[in-house]
Amino acid sequence: MRSITTAALLSLAAGAASAAGTVNVAFVDPEKYYDAGTTKLDVPANLKVIEEHLKYLGQRFLPEGQVLNISVLDVDLAGTVHPGRRSGNEVRIAKGGADWPRITVRYALESNGSPIKNGEEVVSDLSYGRHGPSTYSTLDPLHHEKWMLEGWFQARFKPED
Repeated sequence: MRSITTAALLSLAAGAASAAGTVNVAFVDPEKYYDAGTTKLDVPANLKVIEEHLKYLGQRFLPEGQVLNISVLDVDLAGTVHPGRRSGNEVRIAKGGADWPRITVRYALESNGSPIKNGEEVVSDLSYGRHGPSTYSTLDPLHHEKWMLEGWFQARFKPED
């Protein structure tokens, strides 16, 4: 019985995903990004999280037939990096001050092959430490960036109801 329920849920999820728009993400010169992570391992992992989140937002908010191409030009994660006192490893501290997250993007949205809108902008959240409860876990190291990208995505690309 449980496998039937799981299969049914997976089928519904696959159907919902196929009815949604598509997001393609490209990272332009990521080695030049201001702050995409504290280590050489962090950077690709963080960029993968950002890519997957943007694709998720496309499935969630873009109508079927729309394609959003995003080129990420720069990343500056929330917080600043400090040396850890006990471990010797670097630690990211987000105080909610002048260390807000910023991601510079160039985008082009099209519907069934026809251009709808395009632009280049710095997506930022100057008040990232002052939001109320979020749908993203505070244990997620990129929860500020996910929250910020979702707000930007809805403001730019969510269809009018």
